[in-house]
Amino acid sequence: MINRRRMLQATASLAVGGSCCLEEMLQAQQARANPVKITAVKTYLLKTELKRAFGVSISVPLDKTRSTLLVKIETDAGIVGWGETAPIMGTRGAIVDHLAGRLVGQNPLRYRHLLRQLWGRVFHDALAVGALEMALNDVRGKLLGKPVAELFGGRLRDKVPVYASAMNYLEGAEPEDHYPEEAVALVEQGYKALKMRLGRYSVRRESKIAASVREAVGPEIRLMADGNAAYSIKPALAMGDVLHELDFDFWEEPLPQDPDYAAYDVLREKLRIPLAGGEVIPERTTARRLLNRGAFDIIQPDISLCGGISEVLFIAELAALSQVQIVPHCWGGAILIAGTIHLLSLLPDPHWGYPTDTPLLELDRSENPWRTEITDRSFEVDSDGFIEVPTRPGLGIEVDEKRVKKYQVG
Repeated sequence: MINRRRMLQATASLAVGGSCCLEEMLQAQQARANPVKITAVKTYLLKTELKRAFGVSISVPLDKTRSTLLVKIETDAGIVGWGETAPIMGTRGAIVDHLAGRLVGQNPLRYRHLLRQLWGRVFHDALAVGALEMALNDVRGKLLGKPVAELFGGRLRDKVPVYASAMNYLEGAEPEDHYPEEAVALVEQGYKALKMRLGRYSVRRESKIAASVREAVGPEIRLMADGNAAYSIKPALAMGDVLHELDFDFWEEPLPQDPDYAAYDVLREKLRIPLAGGEVIPERTTARRLLNRGAFDIIQPDISLCGGISEVLFIAELAALSQVQIVPHCWGGAILIAGTIHLLSLLPDPHWGYPTDTPLLELDRSENPWRTEITDRSFEVDSDGFIEVPTRPGLGIEVDEKRVKKYQVG
């Protein structure tokens, strides 16, 4: 005898298992029909000197350089795929010394098999897996003649709304002077949503700065603020109250992320404005723990930092069960932006009514040559504040390797 709950659990397990088995069977068929092999996995460490130092609240001193890590997967069919991640925490070594050898000689269309190999070899180095998963999707999309979104069941929308990730602290400038001017310029370019950095100065001073931006752009423009871990609970609450009164959409990561987003659940209970966070979540297990704790109103996983598109899709499903919205973090170049756009095209609206809370793309507007120079698409918004989902196979962009090597330092 089994009770109804156990029967339903067993049925659900069979359903999930059956779906995975069917997907693996389909991938096996695709691999047999396309006996292509991975021949090389290459990494490119890029670095540039900034024309003007900038940064967030905790950038002390302000950043004078910018770097990124690109990954290229080559195949014997002449098709290549690209991925991008942050060059920190030994990620390049994990790719070169441990993961590349597991991929060379394998068929890139055996996606689920390869993902399991990647996660198991480096103790869940999510940054390394994120870059390689992005590149694998680019390769298999090109092999199958499909954009990446079609590899995950097909997009739900043809274009995604965007918010400009802007208004950083600049060398030799006061935020009172350039934040409102920058905000107005972005609105004139078509942006309907903007995010600013706060936390470098007192709540009293920066309350006036936030108010000046709201006054400059008017009530129809959506505004957000990122505290970049510069606050303790009391000033985070004080600044949150100010942002609520100014009708900001959310207050992002005002407290330190480490250890384990401590006290975010406490802060969320006291805030009147939605609390966003989770950009450094490494994988689904951490996401589940934080969701169960009630740490966020809006969760922000990043495909380059937590294992790729498939992992963020899993986290999005977990978030939906808790009625937590997802607005992915995205701070990088055109490769990461393209992957995030495909992800956003797959994410459902958080309810069944008229879509007013469609997940937004974070588009970095600071100096960033990997966004503007190394691919054939630099991603600009249309007059309505949207970006179209790429429709060419793979990520839908072409990387100019000569321009990549212009910035390569290793």
